[in-house]
Amino acid sequence: MGKKKDVYKVKPLTEGKKNIIAGLMEEYDIETADDIQEALKDLLGGTIKGMMEAEMDDHLGYEKHERSDSDNARNGTKTKRVRSNYGEFEIEVPQDRQSTFEPKVVAKRQKDISQIDQKIISMYARGMTTRQISDQIEEIYGFECSEGFISDVTDKILQEVEDWQNRPLDAVYPIMFIDAVHFSVREDHQIRKLAAYVILAINSDGYKDVISLQIGENESSKYWLGVLNELKNRGVEDVMIICADGLTGIKEAIETAFPKTEYQRCIVHQVRNTLKYVAHKDKKAYASDLRSIYLAPTEKQGLENMKKVMEKWKDKYPNSMKSWEANWDVLTPIYKFSADVRKVIYTTNAIESLNSTYKKLNRQRSVFPSDTALLKALYLSTLQATKKWTVPLRNWAKVHGEFSIMYPDRMPE
Repeated sequence: MGKKKDVYKVKPLTEGKKNIIAGLMEEYDIETADDIQEALKDLLGGTIKGMMEAEMDDHLGYEKHERSDSDNARNGTKTKRVRSNYGEFEIEVPQDRQSTFEPKVVAKRQKDISQIDQKIISMYARGMTTRQISDQIEEIYGFECSEGFISDVTDKILQEVEDWQNRPLDAVYPIMFIDAVHFSVREDHQIRKLAAYVILAINSDGYKDVISLQIGENESSKYWLGVLNELKNRGVEDVMIICADGLTGIKEAIETAFPKTEYQRCIVHQVRNTLKYVAHKDKKAYASDLRSIYLAPTEKQGLENMKKVMEKWKDKYPNSMKSWEANWDVLTPIYKFSADVRKVIYTTNAIESLNSTYKKLNRQRSVFPSDTALLKALYLSTLQATKKWTVPLRNWAKVHGEFSIMYPDRMPE
């Protein structure tokens, strides 16, 4: 990433936590980090055993020290070796005389119990808070799972996130989209708005791929140059078109990092920003007039239509078209393409659907406890969303053909 890595901050110890730690150190004679791991394995094994004993009570219909007329009874325990994310260890599985007990927490032939971590990560990916996950685990499995434990589980993916962000990329991408989604993050007892910048690329075969995910603060030419240089360091040599909103400094950064690349100002954002301050009763008519600009057959006709729209609405909305005039040079690259190919560039369906996944996180939690927590949630949401990206974009053969003509010797065969 382009920013300094977060350093994990140890949360203040409550009196209850101090007592637990003191008890653990005394019980397990903890002196090293390995001792801690061994203690955790033992505690996990004890928790599982307790859950299995509760299952056995339910199976037999009476608790361990109660009398019963049942023809079935407990019959000791059987040692079983299992794998977990804390390593391998042995658990004691309760047995019954009739051998009819089927434990659910660890099934009879189950050797790997690490799926609990995956369930936690899956819930985190759907935007659930650590408290919500803790409640869900308790409801499903019947035991408490602390928020700290859940945070530790999800922290395990941080190395995976780093590997994903540093993975090699293709040498050439015909199109890249850059967009931002904003989130509230708590830092030093204050809530700040941070932007999550996502770069979605279309490769030469027409497949979508999220190639960068950054948590940023201050947009600037320097910031964006760092982001684009990072892509170059990962193998990107050429991009035909980069489509983005009016991000501060992005135009200058593109010109420096990829001199041959065309910057296309995002038409969808341009239209939205224009209509933002238009009265509801005028939006439909105004939007129709704007379509006459970006759907015009030529740049010359588009410019003429823009002037007509400015003249028509200048009395009612005097400043609404200023951005079109000021940014005309970066709104016009699409005019060299056919209508079908233009749609691929100016309609941001690909990134909009991705953003809708991210925005669900905002609905699930109003504030993230840290930018690291936000990054974890965004990464996991990205994995969920991109599972469906199994086919190339519609009409990609036509897009590829036109790009090969417009950018000779730059498009892979």
